[in-house]
Amino acid sequence: MAEIAPGTLLWEPPADARERSRMGRFLDHAEALTGRALPDHHAAWRWSVSDLGVFWQAIVDHFEVVLDGPVAAVVDGDRMPNVRWFPGAAVNYADQALRRRDDTPAVIARSQTRDEVVVTFSELADQVARAAAGLRRLGVERGDRVVGYLPNVPETIVAFLACASIGAVWSSCAPEFGTRAVVDRVQQIEPKVLLVVDGYRYGTKEVDRSTEVAEIRAALPTLQATVLLPYLRQDAASAAAAVPDAVPWEELLAEPAELAIEHVPFDHPLYVLYSSGTTGLPKAIVHGHGGILLEHLKMLALHHDLWPGDRFCWFTTTGWMMWNYLVSGLTVGATVVLVDGDPGHPDLMALWRLAEELELTMLGVGAPFLLSCRKAGLRPGAELDLSRLRSVGSTGAPLPAEGFAWVYEQVSPDVLLSSASGGTDLCTAFVAGSPLLPVHAGEIPGRCLGAKVEAFDPTGQPVVGERGELVLTAPMPSMPVGFWGDEDGSRYRAAYFQDFPGVWRHGDWIEITARGSCIITGRSDATLNRGGVRMGTAEFYSAVEALDEVADALVVHLDGPEDDAGRLILFVQLSPGVELDGALRGALARTIRAELSPRHVPDELHVVPAIPRTISGKKLELPVKRLLEGEDLAQVANPGALADPAALDPFVVLAAGRSG
Repeated sequence: MAEIAPGTLLWEPPADARERSRMGRFLDHAEALTGRALPDHHAAWRWSVSDLGVFWQAIVDHFEVVLDGPVAAVVDGDRMPNVRWFPGAAVNYADQALRRRDDTPAVIARSQTRDEVVVTFSELADQVARAAAGLRRLGVERGDRVVGYLPNVPETIVAFLACASIGAVWSSCAPEFGTRAVVDRVQQIEPKVLLVVDGYRYGTKEVDRSTEVAEIRAALPTLQATVLLPYLRQDAASAAAAVPDAVPWEELLAEPAELAIEHVPFDHPLYVLYSSGTTGLPKAIVHGHGGILLEHLKMLALHHDLWPGDRFCWFTTTGWMMWNYLVSGLTVGATVVLVDGDPGHPDLMALWRLAEELELTMLGVGAPFLLSCRKAGLRPGAELDLSRLRSVGSTGAPLPAEGFAWVYEQVSPDVLLSSASGGTDLCTAFVAGSPLLPVHAGEIPGRCLGAKVEAFDPTGQPVVGERGELVLTAPMPSMPVGFWGDEDGSRYRAAYFQDFPGVWRHGDWIEITARGSCIITGRSDATLNRGGVRMGTAEFYSAVEALDEVADALVVHLDGPEDDAGRLILFVQLSPGVELDGALRGALARTIRAELSPRHVPDELHVVPAIPRTISGKKLELPVKRLLEGEDLAQVANPGALADPAALDPFVVLAAGRSG
């Protein structure tokens, strides 16, 4: 396959894109509202970030979002993070998600564990009403937390929307997460109810989770009930024996009920997501009903051009923000298609065959999946009928130019490839594709409406045409309500606002080109992102350093455009008298796989005499990463700030060997 130069034009919007797209119809509405000319995406973006109040009110009006109560202002406050949206207004996310009530499929679910499940919009509303009544019988009230240790199946959506309808707070972890990873997350929010499965199949492998479920339940003293969805064991009796003293899913939904949706304040917590930093427990990020609803309506309808009746699939697990994003397809009236299992089983064509069979409108995947398809020489466009597929989404890692080229050469020359970047922190993308923007190889088409993304140099000045820190210089409604347990907001401010006061620093490197496209070149912090499963280094150390043989450890992740998942490199300082042998290698791999995730088993393992630290005791994760990426030692570390400058010597030698 021929190489392609970055920046090569691959796709242009058709001549009638403005007339036919939902983005175009919204801009017509906005022009009539404001009297401004908005001829293209870039003009619309400039308006949307310069007149925030009018823009977000236009979103509310255009999508007929029901807001109760007197709205004093769209946005109150002008300096982040002290900003509130629609103060005085009441809303409920579930109101919009369950607005459609007919016999069209709302959810189509494919699984490697059981047969296909189809739920219509009317059936979904009925199941949510029953589940909400069942949760109330278990004592769940507004503000209580409910956690799902569940796969990507319709029941998870039902449970989430039931919580939302009550005003309870939802959180989920994928069953592939080990006990420590789950407990470190959800213990912080003190859940009242836990919903679980007994296990699942991944490809042909059966994975029993009954032991992990028991350990998680034992570690959550606030639990008042556990609800069991039989999944690996299809008969309820066998599943109940594996997870004793649990309420069966069928019992939760046993009693018919009217759907009662309680409107809550605009910023009332909807769900808690987890994004790990480099110290302490994973951050428990609280997202509100109103902010998530408006943001996802904007993205899914305008940027992805999803209409009622379209079919929307993004391959994800319930532990990744893309699950929350996928579920919001319901808010625009689309059918959401769920896939649970190994996307490469029985081969890498599986998702493409699914796109043909179910006539998907949009298929979203991780960038590494597209690169794997390219390397495998797949030609889905030649072998399958993908004529209904209008868009391919890519996220989770930067997609290089050759990945773009493969989509247009081997999937379809007519699809909109929407490479996107954002994060769990805002549960959205803020740079992505648009029906009105061209696609260039290796470049994200543009900045999303309402997202004032800029690239800052180290002095805090915006730059164009060169790499800088990705920042948001104006607020967005889906910025977190806060972190759970962070009563004074100090952790929240430190996470995003300490480098540039009043400006959100996201932790990515970005270049904004002269034509307005964006190039993401990786993380500027030490979060470990493997296939969309994010782990903080602190979580990693908690598991690895629990082994008696390990005295200290340091882990870095190197991005690589030609390597699907990059390279995860673990350095260990062994306890006195211990040597690295096969048994210890196996113990490390088993610990990481069981307590964190299989994706975080390191690609490389090195023994070093000591882990380099600052005088204050902080591990030099970013300096080591920069060293291994080829930067000079003098540019990445100040010896005077190190507890033991000689501790960096082995890393310098390794970096020289890699570059040589």
